[in-house]
Amino acid sequence: MFEIGNSLREARVRQGLGYPELELATKIRAKYLRALEDEEFSILPGDTYIKGFLRTYADHLGLDGQLYVDEYTSRFALGLADEPLLQRQRPRVRQRTVERRGVLLALLGIAVLAALVIVAWKFGGSSPTSTPASTPRVAAPAALTLVGVGKGSYVVIRQGEASGPLLLQGTIEGGSRQTLTGRRFYLFARDPGLLRITLGGRPVSLPAARNLRVLVTPSRTTRLAG
Repeated sequence: MFEIGNSLREARVRQGLGYPELELATKIRAKYLRALEDEEFSILPGDTYIKGFLRTYADHLGLDGQLYVDEYTSRFALGLADEPLLQRQRPRVRQRTVERRGVLLALLGIAVLAALVIVAWKFGGSSPTSTPASTPRVAAPAALTLVGVGKGSYVVIRQGEASGPLLLQGTIEGGSRQTLTGRRFYLFARDPGLLRITLGGRPVSLPAARNLRVLVTPSRTTRLAG
């Protein structure tokens, strides 16, 4: 084992050569020649250039260029060869770190947004409402009012139809009043002209026929056969 840099320097000095003329002769920049003599190999572009410069410089000084390349390889090349790999790996490690950090920040942002939505839903004064199912409207019962006129009339009133529940049977005397509630009435009147009838506050018009049978609803009055 020998000192690469010192032996190159000694050969140059012994021959009285300067860096400018060696740069012209070897086509190697003076700062690289000085780096070879100082064994500052990190200044040179790379392992391949170092070996090529060593061989050229040593051969030009009358030395065995291959011997210098072998010495350099045994002492320095392995470590320097590994360095570019490490330098290539570091950016990848940094890139993966940045990517992971970006994913974490995105997840954190989603969690914060979800929390804000929940808080707004609970305390924001408004909450999702569901439209209640429509409930069928049930018509309110109406009032059927009968007022006797003159001597009045005999009546029979049933709920809904002629066979329905009996609500009223008898004579409504003149000046008397009877009120029933419902939506559909069967009415028999012996003398309908002696009655004043309203349903839900609306007058019910009856034909002037004795022994009249009708079906009375808020929307219409229907005469029945009988």
